[in-house]
Amino acid sequence: MNLLNKLQAVINSAARLVCYLKTAEHITPLLRYIHWLRIQERITFKLCVMAFKCQHNQAPAYLSDQLQQVSQVESRRRLRSSSRPTSSLVVPVTRRSTLGDRAFPVSTARAWNSLPSTVTAVPTLSSFRRALKSDLFTVSFPS
Repeated sequence: MNLLNKLQAVINSAARLVCYLKTAEHITPLLRYIHWLRIQERITFKLCVMAFKCQHNQAPAYLSDQLQQVSQVESRRRLRSSSRPTSSLVVPVTRRSTLGDRAFPVSTARAWNSLPSTVTAVPTLSSFRRALKSDLFTVSFPS
C-alpha cells in the first residue's frame, strides 16, 4: 500500500503541474475536472481490460488460459451466475492472502466479478473501455 501511495503522489504532482495548481490546494476537484482515475481504479481498469481481451480472444494464450468462466466449470454449470449473458470468472483458491491474492488470475477475476453487468455486457473493446472508465470514475469520485 505504501508504494501505491507514493505512485498516487506522483500522479497528484503531475496533475498539479499540468493544470498549474498550487500544492496547498486540494487535488480531488482537479482530478475530477481533468477526469483522471486514482491509482487503485487505474489498476482495476487495466485488469478488467485484460480480462475483456482474454474473453474475446484478443489476448495472448498464456494469459487467456489462466482465466476460466464459471459456465465452463462442470461442477458450477447449474449455478444462476453461469446462466447470465456475461459469465463471472472463477476466482482460484490461494494459500497466502498476501502473495496469492496479487496473482493475475485471482486479482483479475475479482476485479471482473466486481463490475456491474451493464459494463461487462458491452460488445466492443472501445465501448467497454469507455463504460468501464465511467463506472470506475463514479466509484472513485462519488457525487
